[in-house]
Amino acid sequence: VWSPVSRAVRAMSSGTGSGASPSHTYETLRVSQPRQSVIHVELHRPEKRNAMNQAFWREMVVCFDRIAEDSDCRAVIVSGAGKIFTAGIDLMDMAGDVLQPEGDDAARRAWNLQRKIREYQDTFSVIERCSKPVLVAVHGACIGGGVDLISACDIRFCSQDAWFQVKEVDIGLAADVGTLQRLPKVIGSRSLVSELAYTARKLMADEAKSCGLVSRVFPDKDSMMEGVLDMASEISSKSPVAVQGTKINLLYSRDHSVREGLEYIATWNMSMLQTEDIMKSAQAVLEKKSPKEVLYSKL
Repeated sequence: VWSPVSRAVRAMSSGTGSGASPSHTYETLRVSQPRQSVIHVELHRPEKRNAMNQAFWREMVVCFDRIAEDSDCRAVIVSGAGKIFTAGIDLMDMAGDVLQPEGDDAARRAWNLQRKIREYQDTFSVIERCSKPVLVAVHGACIGGGVDLISACDIRFCSQDAWFQVKEVDIGLAADVGTLQRLPKVIGSRSLVSELAYTARKLMADEAKSCGLVSRVFPDKDSMMEGVLDMASEISSKSPVAVQGTKINLLYSRDHSVREGLEYIATWNMSMLQTEDIMKSAQAVLEKKSPKEVLYSKL
């Protein structure tokens, strides 16, 4: 007998619920729509501990570019199938790309390797480029490339059994697809980020919560998935003009000065304040209605 929570998780991972989009068919991802306006992207190589192979790096870009253009989607959930979130890079599958770049001499090999690294970086930068809020739910291990992935997401949850590891120094390289650039801004402590990056030690769930890497820790995966579904539904019920504009301006302000951020939001809102969503929201307040009762147009 399945509990309501287990049924929700099962629906999310099986592509049931509101149905999966026929345009989303991948080798390494499973995409579904568990609730209205919410898309669930599940890392789906459970037999390989969701290790990131060459297909994964390509498919994440295609998947999130499609989601960015999907006006029916207002929030995205990312999770992992099986026993853990991800074991990180699939070294056996990726070794040829990284260790044997094409080229007749050192300069050409370096040129091609730089191009390849930028392609890998885009796999997670595409999450930031997507204007829809992206919530990630981590259970079990989140290793190496998994930390790069979650650092690019907007909201991070984990279960009590989760742990995180910046693993790259243990395999002889500096992390190069986002962790060293985003994690210091996520956690806010360069000392802790340096410790994690230099030592490759594990960061357990409670410490991840205390340092700000995740905002909530749940007892287990089932309760976490219920929590992330509820939050995604809450976000998707609000004005997409307001929510997506908020994400864009939060990211801009992260990378610019306060003055520049204020100038940008002033320019942004000189057009966006003309939306009908403001009048609809104000009317709902006057009528003592919940924001969830307001019908906002697609964006």
